[in-house]
Amino acid sequence: MGKRLYVGNLSYDATDERLREIFEAHGSVTSAQIIMDRDTGRSKGFGFVEMGTDQEAQAAITALNGQQIDGRALTVNEARPKTEGGGGGRGGYGGGGPGLRWWSRRPRQLLTRRHQRLVSSLSPPGARR
Repeated sequence: MGKRLYVGNLSYDATDERLREIFEAHGSVTSAQIIMDRDTGRSKGFGFVEMGTDQEAQAAITALNGQQIDGRALTVNEARPKTEGGGGGRGGYGGGGPGLRWWSRRPRQLLTRRHQRLVSSLSPPGARR
């Protein structure tokens, strides 16, 4: 059992200090951090608490998991280790691909009317239609 705990379903108004207060009733708190959204600066609704000992961490899990705090039922469990590899990225769909130009090279009879209108509206003036 690790001393680092995941705390989910927090109120978006919760602060690090409030999180620390909640967990100090169950043992010594080494650190308490709510994860903030980088773009908006608002809480993401979850955080991490590091307890002094494994026994204190287990006591906090038992006492607080499912407990109503600020009108929300907390989820408290042992934090999983951070996985290797960067987060974010582009979603795994790769590059842009050939785009609409691919459609303009297809024989006209295979294109739907919608695509024909789209291709013709994007074609330069004087291009073969």
